[in-house]
Amino acid sequence: MLIVPEALIADLVSPEDALVAVAATFAAMARGEAYNFPVVREALGEGRQYGFKSGLDRAGGMLGVKAGGYFPGNAGRGITNHQSTVYLFDPDSGRPVAMVGGNLLTALRTAAASALSIDRLARTDARVLGIVGAGHQAGFQLRAAARVRDWDRVIGWNLHPEMLPKLAAVADEMGLPFEAVGLERMVEAEVIITITSSPAASLMAAHVGPGTHLACMGTDTKGKQEVEVALVGRARLFTDEVAQSVSIGEAQHAVAAGLVAAGDIVPLGAVLTGADAGRRSAEEITLFDGTGVGLQDLAVAAVAVQRAQERGLGIEVAV
Repeated sequence: MLIVPEALIADLVSPEDALVAVAATFAAMARGEAYNFPVVREALGEGRQYGFKSGLDRAGGMLGVKAGGYFPGNAGRGITNHQSTVYLFDPDSGRPVAMVGGNLLTALRTAAASALSIDRLARTDARVLGIVGAGHQAGFQLRAAARVRDWDRVIGWNLHPEMLPKLAAVADEMGLPFEAVGLERMVEAEVIITITSSPAASLMAAHVGPGTHLACMGTDTKGKQEVEVALVGRARLFTDEVAQSVSIGEAQHAVAAGLVAAGDIVPLGAVLTGADAGRRSAEEITLFDGTGVGLQDLAVAAVAVQRAQERGLGIEVAV
């Protein structure tokens, strides 16, 4: 078994690699060649979440699981709040193949999924990007969005506004004007990314104009919520995995309210393969419910393992 430590990941997997890997995964899911197993998620108290996301990709020859979660006290320890590790197994024998640091990979694959939704669902004339949230993953989201579209400016909001300068610095690196705004000004954005761990909606229907594309990337557990139920109910919905969207994703609350059913939600993979046309009009609000699926983690971890093997990196252990 090959161990690929977290410290090696940045030199092994690029954002472009993640975009390609996640797109291939979504397409394989849409074709029925790959599927995710039910998510196991537990609240540990004091805001801590721990769980397992796993799946089988027959097309890619991948079987595995990501173990990890969210530990809000980690900032005081000098480490990121999101901690995870990906384990890959031989799908034929079940023998362990690799253990891969999953922290950066999680940020890269989450941003890649969001960017894919923007690329395929946002209006072609979208020029203003809004970001709700300014935590660790917000910068990854901004960089990924800038890889698929050209923006004139970026506006941002965060519950704790003192965190916004870090996001502004990322925008500055890319030569993009950035402005911290109130939520009511999110209506100026043609694309809005939400990337928070909120238990209550921040973005309301009144904050979103016609034709906006929303990439809601923070809700991956029962009880979390980033946007108002009424907004979900009026949007055309897309997701990475329908079963997760209605149970642990942003759609869970609209489903509970009777505004949305599983059949109303389109897998993004169907858009990538051409089975669904995606956006139907310039006035339509589209919403991608990015719950984060285990197959995404396996795909980017497999890239890391392949590169490590090619370069003679990592630690081989007998099992």
